Amino acid sequence: MAQASSVLVTRVVIADDTLLVREGLLRLLESEPEIEVVATCEDGDSALAAVDEHRPDVLVTDIRMPPSNRAEGVAIAKKLRTSHPEVGVVVLSQYVDPAYALALFDSGSERRGYLLKDRVSGSRALGDAIRAVAEGGAFVDPQVVDALIAARARQSASPLAQLTDRELDVLRLMATGLGNGAIARSLDVGRRAVERHINSIFAKLDLQPEGEVSRRVAATLIYLANAGTPLGAS
Repeated sequence: MAQASSVLVTRVVIADDTLLVREGLLRLLESEPEIEVVATCEDGDSALAAVDEHRPDVLVTDIRMPPSNRAEGVAIAKKLRTSHPEVGVVVLSQYVDPAYALALFDSGSERRGYLLKDRVSGSRALGDAIRAVAEGGAFVDPQVVDALIAARARQSASPLAQLTDRELDVLRLMATGLGNGAIARSLDVGRRAVERHINSIFAKLDLQPEGEVSRRVAATLIYLANAGTPLGAS
């Protein structure tokens, strides 16, 4: 009689600062016969300790938890990339903003997944994400991919896309109300260099010479209308 082949079980640690969420994820994964939850945690520090102790295949973590209450899940993933590169990480988030996903994949997409929380309940998405990263792959929520494509399209259509990095620095400081001298000091460049950058900005943004003040105001409005919000800004 042939011996039945053994089933490879994926061992998982769950980290979320909300008890109900932890319990919900635990119950959800109990329906996955090839996934075993070996520990649940309520913050980033205990998640890292659980990884050290249990050596799971995958950590499923909320994106925002104590102690930082910011992008803690992304920070944990970056730490594990060095300390436990064999451990996959699936970050659960309520944020469609692709900047968070890009931050997660900044150090590589291998064994990393980003899944929106509203896609977890009543679907196999979480199990699919866990299996993908456990096998060394990546998983990105389709809604985040759609948002990233839309953001790239807006960026390429933005009038700011034609500015150089230095011109963007100058325009950003101009938008805060700084004059040419203050901008020069902030960037540690000469005042004439700042003037050249500003003239180039005006030309690229097609701002006609109808007065220096009005062009500065128009450039500032264009910047505020088109510049993105940095990751983690409140």
